[in-house]
Amino acid sequence: MELWKHSRKTLLCVMVSFCFATSLAADKPAKTVYDYSLVGLDGKEVSLSAYKGKVLLIVNLASQSIFHEQNAMLDELQKSYKDQGLVVVGIPSNDFGAQEPGKDADVQKLYDKDLHLGFPVFARASVRGKDQAALYAFLTGDKNSTTGGDVHWSYTKFVIDRTGKVVARFEPHILPNAPEVRVTIEDVLAGKFKPPHKEDDQKEASGQENKAR
Repeated sequence: MELWKHSRKTLLCVMVSFCFATSLAADKPAKTVYDYSLVGLDGKEVSLSAYKGKVLLIVNLASQSIFHEQNAMLDELQKSYKDQGLVVVGIPSNDFGAQEPGKDADVQKLYDKDLHLGFPVFARASVRGKDQAALYAFLTGDKNSTTGGDVHWSYTKFVIDRTGKVVARFEPHILPNAPEVRVTIEDVLAGKFKPPHKEDDQKEASGQENKAR
């Protein structure tokens, strides 16, 4: 009898602990961009929570990339939508073709003094692979979303809404001044953007392929 009582008590404790842990997991808010930090060109850590309430366009830069002329377009985008709440966030990366070479001091001089860009540029970071920055693990982590999957080259662009969620992604060949980029940014700024489902994108691509045939 005593053994039965002890077993019931133990089982009850386990069930209560399980329910408590499940409740905590359910109440835990999903991570956002604001949970991550970058290192500034001056070596100081900057929490992205400093940009709460803004719309972010996060781009991995490379000064020797064939896409480096997009820096000027990104700068123009920043100027055009700054007053509406857009912040372009530049992150130099040497991951692709070693196109951001040199010492950290060289990178700092280039982006901080030579290019005179009007948007914040941070220190070099790895955007994929074993040394991938935690921010990029978050940006690319949702494989069921149109924004998920590894970054394949420099000047991949991620759009973050005012709540810190990743809502859109544009590949390197899509220019910052492309109509689809501007329309997306304007819709996100206005709070009326609806992220597409991955299935919708696949159906559209399939439809376009069938038309081509």
